[in-house]
Parts: sequence; C-alpha cells; structure tokens
Amino acid sequence: MADAFNVQLFAILAAGTFVVLLRTGARLDAVGMRKLVADDYLMLLANVLFGLEIGAAYSVGALYHGLANNDMTDAERAALSPDSHEYQLRVGGSKLQLMGWSSNITLLWLLKLCLCLFYSRITTGVFHMRTRVLIGYVVIAVTYVATISSVLGGCGGTFSKNWQINPNPGNFCQPAISRVDIFVNLTLNVSTDLYLMSIPLEMLARTKISVPRKTGLLFLFSMGLFVTVASILRCYYVVNVGAIVSRGAIRATMAQSDRSLLQAGVNGAQQSGSWAVYETFAAVVVTNLPIIAPLFIKIGKKVNSKHNSNPTRSGMMASGVSRTTITAGGRMPMQRSTDSQDIILEDGVYKNQDINASEDAVQLDDLEPTREGKREEYRTGASSPTRSGINVTTRLAVKYTPKD
Repeated sequence: MADAFNVQLFAILAAGTFVVLLRTGARLDAVGMRKLVADDYLMLLANVLFGLEIGAAYSVGALYHGLANNDMTDAERAALSPDSHEYQLRVGGSKLQLMGWSSNITLLWLLKLCLCLFYSRITTGVFHMRTRVLIGYVVIAVTYVATISSVLGGCGGTFSKNWQINPNPGNFCQPAISRVDIFVNLTLNVSTDLYLMSIPLEMLARTKISVPRKTGLLFLFSMGLFVTVASILRCYYVVNVGAIVSRGAIRATMAQSDRSLLQAGVNGAQQSGSWAVYETFAAVVVTNLPIIAPLFIKIGKKVNSKHNSNPTRSGMMASGVSRTTITAGGRMPMQRSTDSQDIILEDGVYKNQDINASEDAVQLDDLEPTREGKREEYRTGASSPTRSGINVTTRLAVKYTPKD
C-alpha cells in the first residue's frame, strides 16, 4: 500500500508540474518572454514549493513510518524510552508534519496571490473592481499571517512542544491532527477563496456577452469551489481519522503488536499529508486554468480552420476579425467612467478597453500574433445603445500580413 501511495504522490507532482509548464508555455505564446509578469514567475516558485510538499508527504511514510507525537496513550508515552528507535521516529515525524503544514499554507496562499495578480490585470481601469482587487491583496496578507501563526504558535509555550512525546503535549501541539490548525486553516482558506472567486464573477455579471460564452466563463472562474470542497474534505477526514486512530492506539496497548501501532501511524499522520497534497494539487490546476484554456481553444481553432480553410487565405494575409466593445453603464468606449466597464472581444480574447489598460487579457480564444509582421487595423461602425442602456460598438479589426 505504501508503494501505491508513493507512486500516487509522484504522479501528482508530475501532473502539477506539467500544468505549470503548460501555463508558462501559454503565456510565452501569448505575450512573449519580455512581457511575462510577476505571477508568471511566482507560479514557478509555487511549483518548487509543491515539490517540497510532495517530498515531505513522501518522507512521512518512507522515513518515519507515518509516526508523530499523536496517537499514543499516557502509558505508552511514559514507557517509550528517548533512546528508542520509535521515539526518534515520532520526534522526526512531528517536525516533518510542522514543515509540511508550513509549506502547504505558503503554497496555497502563494497561489491565491498569483490569482489576485491575474485579476488585477484583467480589471485594469475599472475603478470599483480595482478596489476589490486591492482588498483581495489585504485579505491574502492578513489570512496568511493568521494561518501560519496558528501553526507555528498555536501550541503555546515552548516551540519544541510540537514534537514533545512525554508528557502528553495535548492536541494543539500535535501537528498531524491539531484541531486548531485544521479549523483555522479551513476557515481562512475557504473564506479567502470565496472572496477571490467573487471578483471575476462580479465582472462577468456586468458584461453583455452571449449566454453560452458567459456560462463557460462562469464555470471556469467558479472552479475554485473544487479547492473549497477539497479543504472541507481534508478537515473532515483528518479530524475523524484522528479520533478513530486514537481509539486504535488505546487498543494497541491491550496486547497489540508493534506492527499495528505503525499502521495506526500511517493511517493518521500520513493521511493528513496525503489530503494536503490533494488540496494543493487541485489549487494548482484551478489557478492555472484561466491561463491554459486559451491555448487549447487556439489549438482547436487551428485544427478547425484546416477543415474549413479558404483558398484565398494561402498565407499572405489573415482574414478580418470582428471586434465588439461592450460598455456597461451607457458610456462610449473611450469615455471612461469609474462606474463603467468595457470588455473587448477581439478574436475571442477578452480584455479591458482602456487607454492605460494592460495588454494582458483574460485570453479565452485565439489572438493573432503581432510580434512579427505588419498589423493594420480598420475601425468602422458606430455605437448603438440597447434597451438595457449598454452601448455595443462593432468594429472590423486586424488585418495581419506575415513577415517575409
């Protein structure tokens, strides 16, 4: 069973690394090396932390047999010699659990920061959304400090009590199953995720796009719910397993073998680490999906274009691309108001229409490459208000001639 668990861990690491590399490739394809921004580099750092967390989860079972300073009766604690092998395993396992908690929290909150930086780019120029993003930065900072402080300082008194064996340091000082660590992490983690999720959903609610496209975007940006579910399952499972294993440890004193006790450790501390890995893997995937999705759509469009190719499109000039500017608040596109929000749909790419808006966008479809060759724009059309007070300006845009 341990071998299967180890294979699963490294399969998750490989899958997570692939997702991060795919995201990096998508960004390089979209904006080029020179226009990579902070969250692109932070995501690479997050992948390093993910590897450290996987390594810690592996070591809990491979090196310390899943043992820590939990799942022992007072009699077992008193009888266990500090010179024994099991004592050293439990002390080392407890320290590793503390390291695992720290890396897990730092990774999750780093992913939240990457997501907030991404939202900052796609809401550039929209005053009230910019405020929401700034609040997000504050929420991330405050909840991270509170959560990591709970893990490192929740035990109270001497820090070494986190790996104390005898006397019983209490549940708060048992990193593998500490209820204070679990519930503080759950509460602050889920509340932060829900707030961050509300930022793009509010922006989408204000846009006037087709129902299928809006539904797809809502689903994409709501996938943070999967991370929330993983957090809740982790909390539920660890708390319940902790109670069951504790009862098993009591039975172990009644003529149970050492093997049974080691198995109890694997079912307790190691399962705690495994659920932490599942949660962070879900977070890695969900955080990178909005960046990766355009790459697959772009590939799909190219494959589709081969089946529906136009003979006149032999390679010298790309066909025209329709651009629609959607303005909420009844304003003309270039008449920016703090209560208006413009979203450009240019060849399927959603970006803010603002003089100072970032070139980065929520890229959900193919964007013609502009780093080489000659790009010309032809703008026609006029703004026409709809019944809902939303101006829709249609433009014929982007003629692209490849470089010789």
